[in-house]
Amino acid sequence: MAPAVPAAAATARQSASGRERNFKDKDKPESVRNSNIVAAKAVADAVRTSLGPRGMDKMIQSGNGDVTITNDGATILNQMSVIHPTAKMLVELSKAQDIEAGDGTTTVVVMAGALLDAAQNLLSKGIHPTTISESFQSAAAEAEKILEEMSSPVDLKNDALLNKMATTSLNSKVVSQHSWLLAPMAVNAVKKIINSENDSNVNLKMIKIIKKMGDTVEESELIEGALIDQKTMGRGAPTRIEKAKIGLIQFQISPPKTDMENQVIITDYAQMDRALKEERQYLLEICKQIKAAGCNVLLIQKSILRDAVNELALHFLAKMKIMCIKDIEREDIEFYSRILGCRPVASLDHFNAECLGYADLVEEVPTGGDGKVIKVTGVQNPGHAVSILLRGSNKLVLEEADRSLHDALCVIRCLVKRKALLPGGGAPEMEIAVKLRNLAQTQHGATQYCWRAFADALELVPYTLAENAGLSPIHTVTELRNNHANGNSSYGVNVRKGYVTDMIEEDVMQPLLVTASAIKQASECVRSILKIDDIVMAVR
Repeated sequence: MAPAVPAAAATARQSASGRERNFKDKDKPESVRNSNIVAAKAVADAVRTSLGPRGMDKMIQSGNGDVTITNDGATILNQMSVIHPTAKMLVELSKAQDIEAGDGTTTVVVMAGALLDAAQNLLSKGIHPTTISESFQSAAAEAEKILEEMSSPVDLKNDALLNKMATTSLNSKVVSQHSWLLAPMAVNAVKKIINSENDSNVNLKMIKIIKKMGDTVEESELIEGALIDQKTMGRGAPTRIEKAKIGLIQFQISPPKTDMENQVIITDYAQMDRALKEERQYLLEICKQIKAAGCNVLLIQKSILRDAVNELALHFLAKMKIMCIKDIEREDIEFYSRILGCRPVASLDHFNAECLGYADLVEEVPTGGDGKVIKVTGVQNPGHAVSILLRGSNKLVLEEADRSLHDALCVIRCLVKRKALLPGGGAPEMEIAVKLRNLAQTQHGATQYCWRAFADALELVPYTLAENAGLSPIHTVTELRNNHANGNSSYGVNVRKGYVTDMIEEDVMQPLLVTASAIKQASECVRSILKIDDIVMAVR
């Protein structure tokens, strides 16, 4: 009978360890979920202070010493060194919002952070993650309906309204004091490249922004024509040509080279002379054919394997009074061919007068210092493309002006995609919060809790706007909630006056697509994070 005791003890020990193991297995998903939520919330808190017109800027220093100053959420997160895989999901979230809407990149991350905070509280109450995830999805769908109800249609012919929308987008940027210039510029640029009747999207690649240091942002201009960020090749060639006939070539005006591995061995001077003579003749023939087509401005695509144009060819072109501009980037070929009305030619045999574009004037314009750009005006067929010359006193201002202008262009693009607008200043978020709370009463079980938590989370946007503006957030949000409960759906946080006012009267408006996309993307991201219960490292 004696051996039975150790066996019984072993069985007990085994069952205890089994129990322990089960307990640990159950505990792990919870700790993984919590660590994921903490990591994602840390990223959201990092950009929260830069939300709204009174938001602060971030200074980002890269490894090579470059400094960027910005309050654009997507830029901050893109340049931040993020290691945790869940935190990276928030970086991807702001990128997705940047691609879809172009604006609201900070808002979407702040919303995701608030929803994760709400989810953490619900998890601690013992609600299952799948229930929370599905409730958040149904709440987000309901929120989109509420947004559509409170939106008002927009007429793309109403320039004053479009300018107000672009100004609202620029208000939170460093260059907000120049919004009187940049907002109409963005509106005019987009209107020139769309057919407002039936277009449902805008190809922003057809708006070429050239950045040049020097002067101030006020000197920026929209040009109905093309800007080429290159100098002319000089060598005595003209730098100003009227009644220009412009050719765009994708072949090189330089002697052909042998393959990488091969070499030509020359044994005496006679062979050397013959080779040089042949080379000269070859280049002269190309230049003569270009001249015969009537071309007097030549754009040459950038070449990697051999020189796009060599000294001798430049000499011939200068003698023939042809302005030569080389190193046109491959991705810009479509833009230039559309705006100048010329056809890119890949072979000399097909280079003729039909391929040329026409312009009244092509000239080299100095832009301060030794910088120069080529300006092409009086284009016969402006096509659906425009150019913007952006100026700035230093690199940081110039980069930020570029990002701000891109956001303003994206806001106008959102209106082309969905022709509806909302009041700004946290009004849509508060309206959703108030209506969702009322709708939550009609839901059953845990869903009711989740909808209420979703509504509370969205209030973080007006709360943060008030906090960043130095107002009392609790007082402001309570007043705002009261107004929305009484049916004033367009009331929002007025950071200039320091209290709650009607945002439409204050001309603070934003496109429906920006807020709708932000809520949709944020809730989808939170759902993905809640569904994760383990992190497994892949074997390399």
